[in-house]
Amino acid sequence: MKPTVGITMGDAAGIGPEIIMKALAHQEVYDQCNPLVIGDAKILERVLPVIGSNLKVNSIQEPEEAKYKFGTVDVIDLNFVPADLEYGKVSAVAGDAAFQFLAKAIDLAKKKQIHSICTAPLNKEALHLGGHLYPGHTEILADLTDTEDFSMMLTTPNLRVIHLTTHMGLIDAIASINPERTYTVVKLAHDTLKKAGFDNPRVAVCGINPHAGENGLFGNGEEEEKLQPGIERAQQEGINVVGPLPADTLFFRAGRGDFDIVVACYHDQGHAPIKVMGIEEGVNITVGLKGGIIRTSVDHGTAFDIAGKNIADDKSMLAAIRSAIELAPKDLV
Repeated sequence: MKPTVGITMGDAAGIGPEIIMKALAHQEVYDQCNPLVIGDAKILERVLPVIGSNLKVNSIQEPEEAKYKFGTVDVIDLNFVPADLEYGKVSAVAGDAAFQFLAKAIDLAKKKQIHSICTAPLNKEALHLGGHLYPGHTEILADLTDTEDFSMMLTTPNLRVIHLTTHMGLIDAIASINPERTYTVVKLAHDTLKKAGFDNPRVAVCGINPHAGENGLFGNGEEEEKLQPGIERAQQEGINVVGPLPADTLFFRAGRGDFDIVVACYHDQGHAPIKVMGIEEGVNITVGLKGGIIRTSVDHGTAFDIAGKNIADDKSMLAAIRSAIELAPKDLV
């Protein structure tokens, strides 16, 4: 049985609808899963002439109405967005709709009506204007699933990165890191890769300071205070983890195959290498959600500047769908 992947439309003023329809024009997607879009049928329909597609849109209200047939895109039609919504403009309506699409997908996942979630990008400013004051997808997912211990994982074909902190200022991020958080994320990294088929995942943790502090030369002992105890606890449990290691060489080493996953301490420390090494096929994965809910996403934004112009590339969406298929809980399929 193929997994059902719920694909949320994201911000309707951005490139989400375009890349979804482009991705679902690939037969291979339907060969591997049952894709179910959660969004707005008329917005998907209006991008068809933009991208020159002959796909059909099947507007439905419940998953059991879906056809899951190549050539027809099934969409749970929430009808939140006006048909004349302007491309490339920040909109409270689109921001609220993006939240509602995700909330519906989470509800379907909780009911086991879909097996994993794949999200198109939302716009944070629009999300906030729409009344939802979250930093991004990850925090919404954590809140609506009552999850406390979660993390963001980013992947490219040659690199995997998981984060101790994400959407907060650098000073706040460093202040929030502690041994418990370090241990939790190392274990999440280990457990996630084990479920994905790695026998003995090799985990490496970045230092906070240049050269991982260089034995106290840089910083104020953050590595020893915030990272080392959590790493040692994980090691005592048999987890194959090393660090803290200098970030300036660690990502190169991971990229050549020395490690299976890198633990980054803050947003840009992890995001920058991922985007340099493979932004077109980057995937964002939320790890540790309650109920075993799996969420993957494209690793790029709404790209308002090119929305509605048939420029957007669907490589990252295809990669995110593939990851959602691979990580879907096997006991549900």
